[in-house]
This record gives sequence, C-alpha cells and structure tokens, in this order.
Amino acid sequence: MSETLERSQVVVTDEEIFEAHEGGKLCVGLTTPLDTQRALSIAYTPGVAQVSRAIAADHNLAARYTWANRLVAVVSDGSAVLGLGDIGPAASLPVMEGKCALFKEFGGLNAIPVVLDTKDPDEIVETLVRLRPTFGAVNLEDIAAPRCFEIERRVIEALDCPVMHDDQHGTAVVVLAALMGATTALGRDMSSLRVVVSGAGAAGVACTNLLLASGVSDITVLDSRGILHTGRTDMNAVKVDLASRTNPRGVVGSAAEALAGADVFLGVSGGVVPEEFIAAMAPGGIVFALSNPDPEIHPQVAAKYAAVVATGRSDFPNQINNVLAFPGIFRGALDVGARRITEKMLVAAAEAIFSVVREDLAPDRIVPSPLDLRVCEAVAMAVAVAASSDD
Repeated sequence: MSETLERSQVVVTDEEIFEAHEGGKLCVGLTTPLDTQRALSIAYTPGVAQVSRAIAADHNLAARYTWANRLVAVVSDGSAVLGLGDIGPAASLPVMEGKCALFKEFGGLNAIPVVLDTKDPDEIVETLVRLRPTFGAVNLEDIAAPRCFEIERRVIEALDCPVMHDDQHGTAVVVLAALMGATTALGRDMSSLRVVVSGAGAAGVACTNLLLASGVSDITVLDSRGILHTGRTDMNAVKVDLASRTNPRGVVGSAAEALAGADVFLGVSGGVVPEEFIAAMAPGGIVFALSNPDPEIHPQVAAKYAAVVATGRSDFPNQINNVLAFPGIFRGALDVGARRITEKMLVAAAEAIFSVVREDLAPDRIVPSPLDLRVCEAVAMAVAVAASSDD
C-alpha cells in the first residue's frame, strides 16, 4: 500500500484515510429528542403501539409514519467493486457506506448498505422481495456483468418501487450530460458523431443504449476480443443484442480499426488505449477515459490530440462522476411516488446536469463540479416532472 495518495494539490495519507473510516462512515440519527419520560412514551412503548395499529389497519400509512418510504437500500454482492473486482461483500461494505453517505449529503435521502453473501440471482431477488417493507427504493451497485442485467430486470419486475443499477444508468446519465456539454462547447452536432465505446459490461451497455436513445446513431462497441459485430459467434446474449443495434458501418477488427477517424472515445473498460490510436481519431475529438483509478490513456497525452478530455478522477478537469446523477434521480422519483425509473427520467436527468453548467461551458468545464449543490435540485425536479409525464 502506498504511503500517500497524491491528487492535484491535495495529499492524503494512508493514516488519514483509515482514521476517517474507523467505525464506518454512517450512523443513525434521531428526528426528535428522547430526553424525557414523556418523549420515551411517545417514541416507544406505549405510544408506538398506536402507530403500529394504524399501519396494520392501513398499510399506506407506513409511508407517512416510518422512514421506509424515502429510504434507499444500496445493494451489492461485492462482485465488481470499483476497479478492485470480485472482492466479496465484506470488502465492498466501505464503498456501499460511502454511497449511502453521498445519498445523504447531496440528495437529503437516508440510505442503508445491504451487502449480500451470494451471487445467485434467485437468492438476491428473493432477499430483496422479503426486505421490501424496509425500504422505498433500491440502488444496485457493483454487481458484475452480465448477471447485473438479469438481476436488475428481475428486481424491477418483482418490486413496486424505484430500482436502478447505478453502475449502468448513473454512469450513462453523466456521460450523456458530459457529451452534451462537450459538443455544445465545441459547436458540434451530437447526432453526427462517430462514437467508440470501449467496454461491453454494465457501464458500456447502458451508455450505448442511452446515447442511441438520444440520437447518436454511429456507435461502435469494443470488448476484450474486438469490435462487436453481427458476424461474431463468441458473444453472450447481451452483446449479440448490442451488435444488432450498433456498428452501422460494419467495421470489424480491434480498437485500431474502431478509432480510426472517430470523433469520440468513451472508455469504461479498465483497459489501456495506445497513444497512436487516439492520434488516429478525427481532429477536434472528444476523449472520455473513465476507468478508475487509472484512465485508459493519461489525460495529458490525450489532450495532445483531442479538444475535450474527461476522466472519472477529481484531480483532472471534467470529472465524470455518478454523484452528479443518482442522488437527484432517486429523490425526484421518490418525491412523486414513481414506481419505476424510466429512460425518459434518465434523459431528463442528463439534461438537468447539463443545464447547470450551460452558461459556464468550456472545453475544461463540460459538467458541473460534483460538489455543486445546484445539481441535485435540478436533477430531482427534472426527474419528478418526467416521472409525472410518464403516468
């Protein structure tokens, strides 16, 4: 383990990191004080029995008299955590606690981590069905592809509340917002772009789908074996479907062939892209090298050829970070009692993120700062409006 973690002008020591995590990052707070006998009799026995009786008679009252209706369960099996891979549920817990802290800080929503000691889709779905009275929404997190697609689909079908796999859709929303910002800053038409997506896992599939839905028609997707195309016989069902809806020019080969003359590189694979491949892109290109902690190409190298460069890191300009999306998406959905998070709501969230930075756009400022408190308010409102129009 390194002695220090250097980021831009900030140096954080290992000692500081572990000290900040000691005892976990979350605690349960009270909404009313329990400092008198009277307060105890209201909050607990005998007063609480009155509320329980009322809910037993009308289950809808739980939304008013418990925290469950606005509580987000952050659920993971620990199989695809950050760039660390399959490290298991216990090791994933610090990440899930951090996610819950972000929900509270930026979205004003309570959230609890739920890490599951199983990778079986049946068991995961069944567990969440049994826990449904405890929470009002589910944020699936760090579940490996392709199981994540099945698990998300089945949990959505099984539950009557908002469900979203953030590694898929949170990433896609912020990527779409960033592409809106980049193309506007450069005076480009997003629909005319030739886009290469490196990675056909959770993030790559979701980003591709949302970009297609937003009018980007020329997208080529790469996995570890090369370009997805309809002639390949070594792809799973998700990739077969993606190949049928992408690569309109029928390009075959590897990253070299895909990136030749491309306008946009979107990296969500954890791989490495040689400098000469980026140099072969069209002039004035856009590079989103989002793998963490190591981007597919160093942003300073990419900047020699691209007009806009973004990463997932906080120590370079244009940080594409999911925290711009998920707190507002869930808050907006819960504000209006939405039962689903739809594609329309995701596009609205991206447009709202873009709207916050629109007046200050520049090649090195295509998205707002993750610390900009205006973002969650804008996203929540846009998602709520979109959810209401879906009804």
